[in-house]
Amino acid sequence: MLKNLEEKDMRTKITLACTECKQRNYNTTKDKKTHPDRMEIKKYCRFCRTHTVHKETK
Repeated sequence: MLKNLEEKDMRTKITLACTECKQRNYNTTKDKKTHPDRMEIKKYCRFCRTHTVHKETK
């Protein structure tokens, strides 16, 4: 059980924002060791009503 707690501490919470309309649509976690730089993912934006690139914000 202690191992599971240590694994969760390695993941950090991030927010993804649409590059088109700048709305913050998604909250997720990422592993800092495997992805040290900011993430970019193509996801659906309900405000633009299309799939757009979402970037990690602070």
